[in-house]
This record gives sequence, C-alpha cells and structure tokens, in this order.
Amino acid sequence: MRIKLKGFIVRLGIAAVVTTFFAMHLYGQLELGFVSQVERNLYDARMRLTLPNAKPDDVVIVDIDEKSIAALGHWAWPRDIMARGVDRLFDDYGIRVLGFDIVFAEAWDPSALEMLEQIETEWPSLTPEQREILTAQKTKWDTDTTFAESLIGRNVVLGYVFKDYVAENDVATTGKLPPPLFLKEQLSQLSLQIIPAECFVGSFAMHMDAVGVGGFFSNPTVDDDGIFRRVPLLQSYQGDIYSSLAFEVAKRALGTSSIQFVFADPTAELTGLNLEGIKLGDQLIPVDEQLNALVPYQGRAGSFEYVSFIDVLNQEVDIETLFDKVVLIGTSAPGLLDLRATPVGSRFIGVEVHANLVHGILNGGMKQSPQFMQGVELLSLLLIAVVISLLTLMSAAVGILGLIGIVVGVFYLGVYGWSVHHIDVPVATSIAQALALFLLQFAYSFAVEARKKRHLSKVFGQYIPEELVADLDKSEQEVSLEGENREMSVLFSDVRSFTTISEGLDPVELTQLMNDFLTPITKVIHENRGTIDKYMGDAVMAFWGAPLKDDKHAYNSVAAGLQMITALEELQPHFQSKGWPEIKVGVGANTGPMNVGNMGSEFRMAYTVLGDTVNLGSRLEGLTKQYGVQFIVSEMTALAAPEFLYRSLDEVKVKGKNEPVKILEPICLVADASEALKQQLLAWEQALALYRAQKWQEAIAAIVALQAEDPERMVYSIYLDRIAHFEAEPPAAEWDGVYTHTSK
Repeated sequence: MRIKLKGFIVRLGIAAVVTTFFAMHLYGQLELGFVSQVERNLYDARMRLTLPNAKPDDVVIVDIDEKSIAALGHWAWPRDIMARGVDRLFDDYGIRVLGFDIVFAEAWDPSALEMLEQIETEWPSLTPEQREILTAQKTKWDTDTTFAESLIGRNVVLGYVFKDYVAENDVATTGKLPPPLFLKEQLSQLSLQIIPAECFVGSFAMHMDAVGVGGFFSNPTVDDDGIFRRVPLLQSYQGDIYSSLAFEVAKRALGTSSIQFVFADPTAELTGLNLEGIKLGDQLIPVDEQLNALVPYQGRAGSFEYVSFIDVLNQEVDIETLFDKVVLIGTSAPGLLDLRATPVGSRFIGVEVHANLVHGILNGGMKQSPQFMQGVELLSLLLIAVVISLLTLMSAAVGILGLIGIVVGVFYLGVYGWSVHHIDVPVATSIAQALALFLLQFAYSFAVEARKKRHLSKVFGQYIPEELVADLDKSEQEVSLEGENREMSVLFSDVRSFTTISEGLDPVELTQLMNDFLTPITKVIHENRGTIDKYMGDAVMAFWGAPLKDDKHAYNSVAAGLQMITALEELQPHFQSKGWPEIKVGVGANTGPMNVGNMGSEFRMAYTVLGDTVNLGSRLEGLTKQYGVQFIVSEMTALAAPEFLYRSLDEVKVKGKNEPVKILEPICLVADASEALKQQLLAWEQALALYRAQKWQEAIAAIVALQAEDPERMVYSIYLDRIAHFEAEPPAAEWDGVYTHTSK
C-alpha cells in the first residue's frame, strides 16, 4: 500500500507539471500551435455533426450567376441594370431589406459622359433638337445617378471593405464610408477591444449619399488555416465604430436602432473586459472580447434559397419566394472568385456566409464562446490529471479504456454544449493533456515500475523456471516478496528406502545418482509452471500459484506428479546400466489456502509456503507407502483438477489433524482413460459404499471380484483386512468410515 501511495504521489507530480504546461497555453502564456490547430479541427467536426441541414426561408440570395452574366454581359454591369434590380425587388416583390455583398467603389465607366460633355462644350451652335438628344444620351449613360435614385428611400445596405494594412504605392482610401454606428466619443469610456482598420475601399460617394447605410464584408479574423469560423460584427476606423454588412442588414430587418453592450460583470464596462455580447433590440448576439461572432452555419453550401438576378429582372421568380424577405445580392459565378473556406465546405460562396450570420441574428441561433469557459477548461485539466493518474495505477487495458472514455466523453461534452446550449466548449487542450499525460505516466511505469519487476524477476529466478521468469517480466500482476495468503497447490516427492540405497553406494556414485534423479524431476516441475521450494536430500518440495497467480495450479501439480512417475520409469534402464538400484518415489499433493512469501531470518531468507495445507501435503506423500501407490492427492486437489481420473483410497485422519480428509490416487487424464478402466473405478466406488454401509459380505464379494482382475493392488487387501477385523470386532455405532493414521 505504501508503494502504491508513493507511486501515486509521483504520478500526481508528473500530472502537475503537464497540467501547468497546458494551463499556460490555455491562458495565452505559451502558444502550442498543434493544440490550436486540433481545436480548430474539432470545432469543424462539431459543426458538421450538428448542422441543422434545414433550408432557412427568411433570407434569400439573389445570385449574379453564370446565367445572368450570359444574359446581361460580362461583369461589372452598367449601374442602371442594378437600379432595375433594386426597383424590381422592392416594387414588385416587396422585400424587407436588401444588402449588397458587392462594393461599388467607383463611378461606372465615365468616358461616355466625358465625351458628351465635351461635345456640349465645344459645339455651342447645337440646335435645340440636338441638345435634347445630347441630354437624353447623358441621362442614358449616367447610370450611377440612376442607381443612386433607385436607392433613395429604400431599406438598402451597401457593402464596403476595411483593410488592416496599406500596400506600397496603394491609395489608402477610396470611395466613401457610411456614417459611423458610434462616434469615438460615444464609447470612449468602455475601452472596447475593437479591431482597428487602417484603410478602406468604400462606396461611390453618390451611392452612399443616396442611401446613407453600409456595412463592411471583409474579415480580418480569418484563422491561420484560412477558414471562416468567426467574423467581426464591428470594427473601428480612426476611433469611430462601423458595423458589418450582416449586422447592419439584421439591424434593419429587426427595425431597431437600440444597441447595447452586455458584460458579464456590469462593473467591468470601463475596462471592456468580460464582454458577453451585443444586444440588438431584443436579440442578444454573443461575441468575444474583439466583438467577433461565430458563424452559425445552417448546412453546407446551398443551404439558402438562391434565385438568379436575371430571373428577378424578368419577373420569373414566385412572389412568395421574395416577399417580406431579407435579400442579399452576391455572386456564385466562378470567374468572380467569391469563394471561402469554411468548417462545412472548402468552396463556400461568400454571400452565403453573411446569409448564415443574418439568419442566426434574426432567429437567436448564434453560438457563443463565453469567457467563463476558460475556467471550465482549467477545472477539466485538473480533473483529468487526477483521473489519468489513478488509471495508470491500474492495468494497461483499464488505462487505455479509461483514456478512450475520457477522450470520447470530452468530445461528447463539446458536441452536447454546441448542439443543446449553443456554447463552444473547447476540448482540444483537455484531450491533448489527457494523451500527453497518459503517455508520460505509462513511460514512468515502464521506466520505474518495470525496473522493480525486473528486480523481482531476478530474485524469483532462484526459485522458478526461466519460462516463468519471462512471464514475470511480461506480467501485469502485482508481484511481491511480502507474505500473503493464497489458494495454491503444493507437492512433495520422496525416494523410497533412500537410506538403504545410500548405504550401497559410495559418495561419488550417490551424488551422481541424485543429480541424475533430480534433473528430470525438476524439469517436469518447471515444464508444468511449478516453483521449486527446496531440495531436502532425496525429497523435493514444489508449489504452484506463486509468485505468479495460476488459475490451473491444481491441474499443473497433478500433471507434474504423474509425469514425475513416468520420468522416473524412463530412468530405470539408465540406472540399471550403471548398476544402481531401482528407485521408487512417493508423491503427495494438496490444494488450499497457504501463506507464501520471503521468510526466514536476518541471516538467510527463502521464498516458501507455510500452513496446514502444506503440512497435509507432506503427510499425503508419507501415506503412499501404506496404500501401495506412488501418488496421493487430497479431495481438494481432485475437485480443483477434474480433468483427471482418480481412484478413491480412503477417508482418513492424518497424524496431527482432527478433521478427516478424503484421499485419492490420480491415474490419468479422463480423456485418456479406457472404458474398462472407468468401469473398474465405478465398481470400486460401489464396493467402498458397501464397506461404509457395513454390508461386509457384499463388500467382500465386490472387492474380491476386483482383486481377481488386479491382484497386485494393495488397497484391495487393506480393505479385506479391515472387513475381517470389523466382522470380529464390529465398529462403534458412531463409526463414519474414517481411518485414523497414528504415524507420518
């Protein structure tokens, strides 16, 4: 427990360092470009996953498309064509508001007017008829005046462009700006962090004077990857505040002039911090501190109704399509290059970006990225740090599943916040922190805890086979030298009549015999994943289930015992060739709870097992001589290893134990047993049942029949002798068939 606590503290230290690193990125003190890009990509993924994909019907785009250009000539058209379009939209279709995603920065080709004025000046002798014709021509070619006249008294918003730099040899400003939304004196106390513009391309003065309303459609906040995710609703020029095209169109569509800046903390107005949004009439538009709004895309390109400009002029559009609608005039013609990269498509028509904004403002569907999310992110980083530290204390599989759960859960929260509450929940920093922390924590595990495991492997290598040492290195089990109680199996093996054998051999021969005997015995134990506890002269003690847990410890111990007997039989020809006596062994195995660990004194330690289960295993080995068998196991072992076939021997009380135990002789795997052997063992069980029921004569008949088939089987003689004794001296009334052994 102390080691785990120490490891957890170290992991918390690693987590603290990693969390600090990402928190610095979160608060802008350290820029992690890859995290920012991942955040943008995940933002786009959330956007695509939650698209409404419904076609809004409140905003319509009048498209200067290829069809219109083919009918009216190449762009730009004479302004009288635009005037006809404006007249048609307001007079015949009854639209509510018209916004131009086009800038009319200059007068339309003035050369014709200049020529007519020159004729009028240089030809003073023109007749009245000629002057009338000249005046008509001047009117015809003065399309800017025609366009300006069409704008007067109409709910129209002209477009213009702000620029954040002045190119070399470029004119700083052209055209005219509309009156500002706010003069710099009006907002001087708010200290808003509005993006400033250096110069502009405004509307032709005649047009702007006619309508007096405009909005910029440039975007200085395009992300580094070139994708339109947010746009400024307001910008400043020389301190005055101007509105964007979408903001101004929405404002006029709502029919309001009420504009308020909303702060999370009203006392923060003087600093301009904690700005939450702009209230336009009753609609709150969430913005960031620079007055940028997230574009609430409704779907992929083409989500809004498009009608061709030429169809409007020819009145080929149903009136219901345009009546009382907000209309934006833009272009989808490929040659005019009004294409944008957006989260929902890489070739998105620019005017549709404004349509999404206008629709979002009018319907309260704007997304928000509130400043309190920074605190939520920090809390998320701290929580993830603790959870990852706990997960890496567990197995690799649990850790990986936990990490996947964290990543999926964080991303789901982002999607949930976006789709249900219209909140942009940043997730990349938390996900990146979880991945980085997970990798570092497991690197720590491999670098430090793997070293501890290799140390244990080196220690256990004194007791267990190389195969188990390799498994120990790979294993994720908790392995410790400290004592613990486990369900295990233990085996004892002893050479019969070893004293007599040793007396007949000189020391050199005895040593060689023992080496030749113990080598295959040890090999069998190792092959069956056993741990050698100790060699005790001619005896061997081994156990299964430690240091690595073994769910098949009973099976492996029985298999080892049977194979030891077989290996010894295969050694007999070798012993005979050297003139050595034949060797027989007794093997006993028991299964149950026992204490295992490094035990001993300050001078010498040994990794061993202790307990009643171990003592009984030793007693079972001693009973093999009394029953004339080579291998005895307890009923606990037999029940835990049902793959083998057993012969019941007795139910006994061994020396030093009051509780009776059933003992059995393992024979072979059930799958390898013949039908005759199975029938023989069944008959023997029936004979034992008769014996325990004190049906002596019937028991004698059954045992004698079995003995005739296998006369060398000592256990038959043992029971015949017992029956003879009980016939002469009947057992007590409480006799339960248990035999008590008084010696080891």
